[in-house]
Amino acid sequence: MTKEMDMQERFQQYVDAENKVEPKDWMPEKYRKTLIRQISQHAHSEVVGMLPEANWITRAPSLRRKTALLAKVQDEAGHGLYLYSSAETLGADRMDMVEDLLAGKAKYSSIFNYPTPTWADIGAIGWLVDGAAIANQVMLCRTSYGPYSRAMVRICKEESFHQRQGYEIMMTLSKGTPAQKKMAQDALNRWWWPALMMFGPTDDNSPNSAQSMRWKIKRKSNDQLRQEFIDKTVPQADYLGLRIPDDQLRWNEETGHYDFGPINWEEFFDVLKGNGKCNKQRLEARQKAHKEGEWVREAANAHAEKMARREKRETSAA
Repeated sequence: MTKEMDMQERFQQYVDAENKVEPKDWMPEKYRKTLIRQISQHAHSEVVGMLPEANWITRAPSLRRKTALLAKVQDEAGHGLYLYSSAETLGADRMDMVEDLLAGKAKYSSIFNYPTPTWADIGAIGWLVDGAAIANQVMLCRTSYGPYSRAMVRICKEESFHQRQGYEIMMTLSKGTPAQKKMAQDALNRWWWPALMMFGPTDDNSPNSAQSMRWKIKRKSNDQLRQEFIDKTVPQADYLGLRIPDDQLRWNEETGHYDFGPINWEEFFDVLKGNGKCNKQRLEARQKAHKEGEWVREAANAHAEKMARREKRETSAA
């Protein structure tokens, strides 16, 4: 057995024993690269995810709704920062990750390439999109990489508030006027299938999942998480008096789960390739924000350099 193989075997045993891998620990290069890819995509998703909701901050129907949405968008920015920091502990460069996003090289969650034409879409995003994110992310609180695991604890706590906020919006609309209930149903119709796609391709079409589960980066498969989300969300829709847009949705007594119709994976992969309704719009918005924020970065760097010179002078004088 080569030294490399021996180290990989010891690493697997270490992970199997439910130990956390820390930045200075030895790890297989593929483990490190897998984490950088996953964490950076997660960070990009948090940053791009602010865009569908941000344009509703000034148009939200009340001051209470405006402040809650503003706080949520601010939370998402914070999540992106936690995650970029986690990726940096693996040797990734933050600006390289950002440049890849701005150049269209990096992936982010396909869900954010859909438009938000009505206020109900904000409710549906909170209920369904953040609900799906929580299903994905709760397991990441137990991921094998320590910095990622610890970042996810706080992120999940905040995401749970976002999900409740969205569900409360949908509840208000579904118990309102016929026009408001129709608005809520239309939003559910738009977001249901994209939300199911958030969990990624089926297990037999997800080449990285098996290895990620062996390394305990992931704790559950895409299909398992998707099924759990459906089982939890269908009763919530029933309580709202809204109909899930799936004619094949049925409770299966034998399996104890809901059976559901086929997902349009052609649409999913088409959006990933950049052909979604808002792909171009989202990328242009990020590029514009990055360019307009250049002076802030320059000022921050200049201040940091100034403080470093001052500290050096004071240290020399002492």
